[in-house]
Amino acid sequence: MLNHKAEVSLSKYMTKLLRHTPEEAGLMLDPEDGSCLLEDLLAVITADPKWSEISEADIRQVAANSEKQRFALEGDRIKARYGHSHTKVAYSPGTPPPVLYHGTYEEALSLVLKDGLKPMGRQYVHLSEGLHFASLAGRRRGRLVLLAVDTIKAAESGVTFYYAGNEVWLAGPVPPECITLHEEN
Repeated sequence: MLNHKAEVSLSKYMTKLLRHTPEEAGLMLDPEDGSCLLEDLLAVITADPKWSEISEADIRQVAANSEKQRFALEGDRIKARYGHSHTKVAYSPGTPPPVLYHGTYEEALSLVLKDGLKPMGRQYVHLSEGLHFASLAGRRRGRLVLLAVDTIKAAESGVTFYYAGNEVWLAGPVPPECITLHEEN
């Protein structure tokens, strides 16, 4: 069983492999859903001397304990739920709740309110049903600011939403008129 520090480190490595650089590591992802065989991921990870002792159980532990629920395990396959910067993963369009949230940082607020939300090097804008995940994403770069997205207005503006699982929704660019500053009561 991995300790917390090792779990976080392995989670970051798995994220890199499954979201950003699978081809560089020789990992082939399914072009439809971005998944791969768990045994293939394990082979790539254990080829790195730092991770030579990692087991399938360790990977399953990381997937289960990831606070942001980055990974999905389905049978003998694993994938990153969202956040891909390599080939575009296909998701089915869905109808989100009337309001979704996005966490950002104070320095970016004026630009977001002027230009809207953009994928910024990822395939999609990441939104969440609750404030917890939005807070996790937004506090990485500075003082946290939470935004509310009016999904009905956004859909009327042509935005398509995709459900990535575990309260995470993905979308293309979201126009500024669909975004407000979330004020906690």
